[in-house]
Amino acid sequence: MGILVDETTRLMVQGITGREGGFHAQRCMQYGTKIVAGVTPGRGGQMWENTVPIFDGVEKAVKETGANATMIFVPPAFATDAILEAAEAGMALIVCITEGIPVMDMVKVARYLDGKPVRLIGPNCPGVINPAAKCKVGIMPGNIHMAGPIGVISRSGTLTYEAVNQLTAKGIGQSACVGIGGDPIVGTTFVAVLELFEKDPQTEAVVLIGEIGGTKEQEAADFIGHHMTKPVVGFIGGSTAPPGKRMGHAGAIITGTAARADEKVKALQKAGVTVAESPALIGETLERVYKGRKTRASGRR
Repeated sequence: MGILVDETTRLMVQGITGREGGFHAQRCMQYGTKIVAGVTPGRGGQMWENTVPIFDGVEKAVKETGANATMIFVPPAFATDAILEAAEAGMALIVCITEGIPVMDMVKVARYLDGKPVRLIGPNCPGVINPAAKCKVGIMPGNIHMAGPIGVISRSGTLTYEAVNQLTAKGIGQSACVGIGGDPIVGTTFVAVLELFEKDPQTEAVVLIGEIGGTKEQEAADFIGHHMTKPVVGFIGGSTAPPGKRMGHAGAIITGTAARADEKVKALQKAGVTVAESPALIGETLERVYKGRKTRASGRR
């Protein structure tokens, strides 16, 4: 099972002829992802890697290849147009890797996508991976992932890789890993992915990695407290960040009390989340919580 991507995913890459787009498209293909089309205006009719047709626009690519997901590596000035073009073509899943898209541009995108049957992951995100299905739509290193029962959701790409590496080293695999992105406005929230993990029969526990800025973690805590039946382990980055100073991501800036790391930790703990004290302890904390729950469940049978 897993969520968002699987064996049926037919991926299109917007910006496939660029350096970053081509590099990561190749890594996705090597992992097992089915890449059926590339889009670069002016390059229509050419082939990428001698196997993938390139189109001038998304609509034609979808009609001729049956692509149902896209990964975007388009410069910030043109990325919003790329997202909108994909949405207009009926793309079910849009993963935007691009960093540096202006906030006001994303406001327009969010308004346009509202109510449409389109799921946007990102922007400024590492993407999505389903290890069991050997499907990677993103820039994460595939070799550190292994199939298993733990869902991972994060605002930070590098912390996602750290958490996954710790889990895999302990022999604990992942059902899916989703990087929602570190910008102030993203297409898919913690809550939306938590809903998917709660319904996914393969996922038995969740790791949630947040950071300073905004109130996404508090919203996640509210959902967890009222709706999640599966254990959740959390970590919040940025506990030493000073107010008003951006730390890495565009959205990682303390602009009020609720945006502080300690407030997010309190909200998660109140909802029953076990919060790791250090990024180095994410795997250890999940192992303790997850195995402890399975032991208790086994004892009740």
